[in-house]
Amino acid sequence: MSKNQPFKDLIEKAQIEDISRSVLSKPGKDIPAGIVVFLVALPLCLGIALASGAPLISGLISGMIGGLVIGILSKSHTSVSGPAASLSAVVLVAINTLQDFEIFLLALFLGGLIQVILGFLKSGMIADYMPTSIIKGLLAAIGLILIFSQLPYALGVEMDDSRILDYSQDFFSGVKEKIMVLAASFAPGALVLSVISLLVMVFWDRTPLKKIKLLPPSLFVVILGVLLNQLFKFFIPELYLSGVHLVSIPEINDISSFLTFPDFSAITSFQVWTYAFTIAIIGSIATLLNLEATDNLDPHKRRSPPNQELVAQGIGNTLAGLVGGIPITSVIVRSSVNIEAGAETKLSTIIHGFLLAISVLFLSSVINLIPLATLAAILLLVGYKLTSFTIISRMYHKGWSQFVPFAVTVIAILMTDVLIGVLIGSASSVFFLLRGNYYNPFYVEETNFNNKRKTIRLELSNEVSFLNKPAIKRTLWNLPKGTRVVIDASFSSYIEPDILEIFNDYKNTFAKENQIDITITGLRENYSPKNEVVVVDKKEIIDKNELKTPSQILHYLEEGNKRYVDGNLVSRRFQNKELKDFIKVDPLAIVVNCIDMREPLNMLLNSGIGDLIPLKAAGSLLDTHLINSIEISCREQGARLILIMGHSNNTLIKNALKNLLEKPADPISPILQPALDGGVFVPENLHQVDINSLSDKISIWNMDYSQREIIRSNPYLKTQIGENKIGLGAAFFKRKNGKIDFYPLFQESFV
Repeated sequence: MSKNQPFKDLIEKAQIEDISRSVLSKPGKDIPAGIVVFLVALPLCLGIALASGAPLISGLISGMIGGLVIGILSKSHTSVSGPAASLSAVVLVAINTLQDFEIFLLALFLGGLIQVILGFLKSGMIADYMPTSIIKGLLAAIGLILIFSQLPYALGVEMDDSRILDYSQDFFSGVKEKIMVLAASFAPGALVLSVISLLVMVFWDRTPLKKIKLLPPSLFVVILGVLLNQLFKFFIPELYLSGVHLVSIPEINDISSFLTFPDFSAITSFQVWTYAFTIAIIGSIATLLNLEATDNLDPHKRRSPPNQELVAQGIGNTLAGLVGGIPITSVIVRSSVNIEAGAETKLSTIIHGFLLAISVLFLSSVINLIPLATLAAILLLVGYKLTSFTIISRMYHKGWSQFVPFAVTVIAILMTDVLIGVLIGSASSVFFLLRGNYYNPFYVEETNFNNKRKTIRLELSNEVSFLNKPAIKRTLWNLPKGTRVVIDASFSSYIEPDILEIFNDYKNTFAKENQIDITITGLRENYSPKNEVVVVDKKEIIDKNELKTPSQILHYLEEGNKRYVDGNLVSRRFQNKELKDFIKVDPLAIVVNCIDMREPLNMLLNSGIGDLIPLKAAGSLLDTHLINSIEISCREQGARLILIMGHSNNTLIKNALKNLLEKPADPISPILQPALDGGVFVPENLHQVDINSLSDKISIWNMDYSQREIIRSNPYLKTQIGENKIGLGAAFFKRKNGKIDFYPLFQESFV
């Protein structure tokens, strides 16, 4: 078990508890939304079954399973599953090849089991790598497909192909024929209902009806469409819609006509297993894409666990194969309608599945009164919102690296199908990814001292992979002779072995042959990709805006040093134009350290620009002038912590001790005098002690001495420290490992 497994378990438990609490939390929104999704899903189930070459009832079976079974098992709040339009072409070919629907059901059953295995293998992580531009392109393409596929319904054109919502076919096939039929024949009643329905939904918020929370506009227009069509029948017969212009549910006479079972005798067939894997792979990819797209549409921006979704989809497809359904995936059309109708939880999905079951068994005569034109109007509005000019304009203003993959995805989906279109769009996105890594893998700083020798400093990014190879090679191999190069890997948590090999080859061969002086700093002994989540208690997360007390500031600096030691530094690069903002913010602390300590405080404490006011004093010993400077820093600039810092292996103190040991007649060094007066050491015994240990002991003693000098000599600071308005602390920096030991604030023992 990985170290972060408890964290994952905690997340999953929280998600389950959240869902269990929320299933019944919004019935006022979820029940109407479930009814609307049911009304939209009904013709889609029939159309996709027809496009797949399967019995029409198989589409309804899959719709019921998608709502009831997957709806319960899934942890997505708004995703709705049902018959997969993206797999209709595969199903059509599979049924024709296998020559038996029962054998195809076996392939679907096996494909569902494969999906369950993929879910347990955590294959759902592929969804996390899908760029937003591709998801937006998928949504926009689906929106366009919805608009064009629903126009025949909205106009009442009696054209069989227009009734098949098959998004996997060539979008432009038969366009000329469809236009001719569209121009020659349409039902006026359908056009009237479509226009009225669209006007009602567009201007819904301006009517008193919006106050009725249990009546979403999409449900209202369905009811209105039924009533108006019945009025047309008696008062305006030429506008009345009947037959193919209405929803048509086949009647179920007995259970034997409802269910079909797979033929397990063909389980050894190679073709069966081939189609099983095809259904599993394409269905899983389609589900993950739709799930990501649905989460992007969710107004609450909740995230759905993809692996759990694969398991739920796999169980649903396994059951569909057992009872006579067709492949199921998460479906963006139903999901977007679900969100648009105001759904808050998965209750709406379950209701839609329940209503599908009830309608098939008992309410076919009532459902068959609904005009398809009314449902088409709902989908036309959904399609417009998915592909509005505002979305296109927003993607354009994000730059070519976002807009080009977005546009390529839309065009590719329209000209091929969803899966191939997404793959083509992803390829274009990868191009911009490679291009971005080529130009931007590190921060470059160039200096030139007295126009004699150019120095190039390359600060590597947090993770350096093979994608950065071209840019690194281009930069290093194009440097002129005699250049000095410093490669800083201090901020890098992972460096690919290929990159390390490039550095090694460059240093040992090319740099030597071209008189290039190269220094590489900050490299670790070994690198491994980090795949563990560091769990931080939210009580320990510090917001600088909330650092009100000296204790909080001290804790902030302590946490910063922990990040430095762990190699989790936050880079503090800023442009000059941004520096002006820091003078408006009070500094957090004054840090007094020895002039022998040249390590950068901001890096050791991982603090931001302007957080610290550094003061240098030999041996960290304070005099009157420095104490007055500290007072001004606190009084005028708002610093709330004074930190006296010593460090190990202090060469100033060690050299002073060595000089005292070798030349006892010479005057005592000022940085040793306070420690000598305090009895920290005896000069006559110096030859018996370890100089390194004694120097550290004196450094720590000097820190305490400086603290007491501040209290003794400065009444303002003494009062402020006593009232806990300013903190007085001490810290000791260990050069060997970079760790800083922090001591309790002085006021805890001073009143």
